Amino acid sequence: MRIVFTTVLLTLSAVATALSVSALGFYDSKSHEFKPLILVTVGLWLLFALSLVALRGVTGRASVVLVLVGTLAIGVAAMAGPPNTSTDSARYAWDGIVQNAGVSPYTYVPSDPALAELRTDWLFPQPVDGECVGERIMSVDEPGTGDLVCTAINRATVPTIYPPASELVFAGLRFFTGDSAQYWPSQLLGLLVSLGVTVLLLRALQKSGRDPRWAAIWGWSPLVATEGITNSHIDIVSALLLLAATLLVASGRRWAGGAALGVSIATKLIPVIGAPALLGRRPLRVIVASVAVFLVLYIPYVIADGIQVLGYLPGYLSEEGYETGTRFIMLSLIAPGPASLVLAALLVAATAALVWWKTDPANPWLGQLVMIGVTLLVVTPRYPWYALLLVPMIAMTGRWEWLAVPLALTERLLVPSVDLARLSVAVAVVFIVVMSIRRAGWVIVSPRESAKSVA
Repeated sequence: MRIVFTTVLLTLSAVATALSVSALGFYDSKSHEFKPLILVTVGLWLLFALSLVALRGVTGRASVVLVLVGTLAIGVAAMAGPPNTSTDSARYAWDGIVQNAGVSPYTYVPSDPALAELRTDWLFPQPVDGECVGERIMSVDEPGTGDLVCTAINRATVPTIYPPASELVFAGLRFFTGDSAQYWPSQLLGLLVSLGVTVLLLRALQKSGRDPRWAAIWGWSPLVATEGITNSHIDIVSALLLLAATLLVASGRRWAGGAALGVSIATKLIPVIGAPALLGRRPLRVIVASVAVFLVLYIPYVIADGIQVLGYLPGYLSEEGYETGTRFIMLSLIAPGPASLVLAALLVAATAALVWWKTDPANPWLGQLVMIGVTLLVVTPRYPWYALLLVPMIAMTGRWEWLAVPLALTERLLVPSVDLARLSVAVAVVFIVVMSIRRAGWVIVSPRESAKSVA
């Protein structure tokens, strides 16, 4: 009965996931109407929580089968329609297309007329009566000519922001699937990576004597399904690579772990926050291997494009408000303006130093959890897919309370209210702190109770 009940919950999760992707329509950035999506997302997280609780009653091989089958079912359901909260995968496709045509993705912006021959109909549909119509379609002026260009690519007038390892993935996908395939290649990659992470977690948890059922924290997560598969964010690949790096270092293979870390950083840059927990008292091998691999991946693009290899990264940081500190929604309450940036840097640096000092690379999981989780709470990005790095570390430690972080970031994406976002992050922080105190076995008593105890 416990297996049946868990199966029913997973089936409902898969159906709700497919519904959120296929039947609710795409997020319309002009109207900001996505209340049904919010309701279904809440339902998905509730089903996720219930499924994890139900899994506690299933033991042995059946629990492992359920984890794998649930990961596959929810992942396939997440491919039921096009991206629904992001258009980033359109840029992935374009970067892959231009590379396979022998053009660096850092050389031209997507709207540049020099690449007009490479434009595919699904990425660059023709205007209708002088207007751009259709979901995911935006209007831009073609550089030089001023002609109207309709495109599914966001920020089509700026160069790509993605690092070289990501660009290699994009090119590889389009090499095998061609230019006309729309969103499913990136979604399929997300599904395969999700399954790969689940398998790695199951093996690592079993080998370390931990509960393998914790792998469901990743495999059944609404965050992984929606942002890793439906919206196909490349962050899911960097999460896999960081998990692999951490597993390798934990097993004593520091050169290999450092190399995997270097590829992960060259995929999205953000995984650099996973380095402190892997360094220990002998950091040289990890540092040398990661830097060497990072440079090897960057050098061909630097030779071709020079400083342009930075792409839109400087502009993105300015656009998002990180240069001025306005994006730090919690820190700006006490340190407005540029002071928030300074305070954020100090908090992240202090956390990194503490994690480096306290973490044993042979058991780096709690250090990774704290480093990544604290950084996300300090930086408070608008994009929940950044938390894909955190979820495997939650699974490896079993500290489920840290799921409050991706949940709070998801709320921030779906509901455009800074006040509500601050409340969500504050609740997440309080919940994590309270649960951490309980796990440590600390008891908080009043002065009166303490006096009675002494007496």
